[in-house]
Amino acid sequence: MPQEYKKELSPEQYAALLGVLEARFLQNMNRHKGLEWPEIQAKLEANPDKLWSLHKMEETGGEPDVIGYDVQAGAYMFCDCSAESPTGRRSVCYDREGLESRKEFKPEDSAMELAAAMGIEILSEEQYRELQKLGTFDAKTSSWLQTPAAIRKLGGALFGDYRYGNVFVYHNGASSYYAARGFRGSLRV
Repeated sequence: MPQEYKKELSPEQYAALLGVLEARFLQNMNRHKGLEWPEIQAKLEANPDKLWSLHKMEETGGEPDVIGYDVQAGAYMFCDCSAESPTGRRSVCYDREGLESRKEFKPEDSAMELAAAMGIEILSEEQYRELQKLGTFDAKTSSWLQTPAAIRKLGGALFGDYRYGNVFVYHNGASSYYAARGFRGSLRV
């Protein structure tokens, strides 16, 4: 059963999170050239549900940061930018079906359900490759990726990592889980 969350932040959590996000934004300007923090903060303050999702990303070790702006949607794009797959989201199967198919040693949750409960989306292969252009991510871990329906129908799921100076996308059974595999999320604000 996916984790249930109380979807509001205390004033202290709210202020602390904005401080962390602003500091990370300023320390990593290469991820969001041409963007300004005051506009992003205003957008966050106008969307407290998104701020709650960012809090969950931060709380589970994702270190979310702004990685772009979608002009058509008028939305800032946040993504987990932790060096390795977020620690609080590892050891999970790909989805509920994969979890239910395990006969024994079931993990507590699945990546897809946990992401939905947090109000975020798992990165697609394209998003993952774009993120890797901003730094080196998952050099020791791996992250589940959105999987095309045709692959998932056959029992598989995709994951990515960074090894030997390259981004690799692989497949595994959706029911598998590993201590070094989690997932990265994205959020539009």
